[in-house]
Amino acid sequence: MAVFPFCSLQTDARGMELAEHGSALFPVSCYDEDLVQTPVAWHWHEDLEILVITEGTAQIDTGTERLLLPRGQGLFINAGMLHSIHSSEDGPCALRSLVFHPRLAGGSADSIFWQNYIQPLVQNEGLKYVLLDGSLPWHPEAFQSFWTAWDACARETFGYEFQVRSSLSWLLFLLFSHRPADASPPSERIRRSTERTKQMIQYIQEHFSEEPTTAEIAASAGISESEALRCFRSTIGMPPVRYLKQYRVERAAALLSSSQYKISEIGSMCGFGDASYFTKLFREQKGCTPTQYRQKNLPDLR
Repeated sequence: MAVFPFCSLQTDARGMELAEHGSALFPVSCYDEDLVQTPVAWHWHEDLEILVITEGTAQIDTGTERLLLPRGQGLFINAGMLHSIHSSEDGPCALRSLVFHPRLAGGSADSIFWQNYIQPLVQNEGLKYVLLDGSLPWHPEAFQSFWTAWDACARETFGYEFQVRSSLSWLLFLLFSHRPADASPPSERIRRSTERTKQMIQYIQEHFSEEPTTAEIAASAGISESEALRCFRSTIGMPPVRYLKQYRVERAAALLSSSQYKISEIGSMCGFGDASYFTKLFREQKGCTPTQYRQKNLPDLR
């Protein structure tokens, strides 16, 4: 199985990621991601995700909660959790992750593995994530399971599928066994705000190259502008217009480092009608101009 440099996000009308991790027969993929070059935008998926920071310090946002993970620390992200990941400081920042469907470890819905262990973990709405910082006695075993699975997935030696499934199953058992006892489900209001924000984020991602207004973004979730602002602020801590700007810059950065489009074309494709404004906003978010970013990340472009 190939190691992917990043996970290209494509989402449906609910904001759920559409990219298939692995295959229907073996639903798992491993990623080796450079967060400076390709930050992970807000998204969610039905898959489980386990990651370890391999360089620098990463900022991981899950709703309005913000985590700063230095090199060596890891995180389990539960299914359905809205999250984003990017570098928190200047300098290199990278992670390795495994994204896999719960059925890889749990099997069918009528299996004892699914009913007794996987389902209670996956469907625990109060358990958004589990921090793996090495502070608890079972963390080293969890890290060992992760790296065994990741290495087997990356190398693809004969029979690696058994090793990957076995290691991930044991890792999920550790997470289940040590899950917080006080993890309470979100209130109905929080749940409703999260679902509405997912819908509006998807609308923005589908129309970012246009000029979507706050009213149009709100309408995509069937709510008022004031409710849209409240949902965004309570869920991801920023108004929709700010998210739109950030998303446009991230899409532009991805194109700058992976395509041969002219910089002016990329600006236009990402919704920036004014070249100077594109440069200004890009510099504010990336600390350099689009030209400098391309020279750094795509030096062989002719």
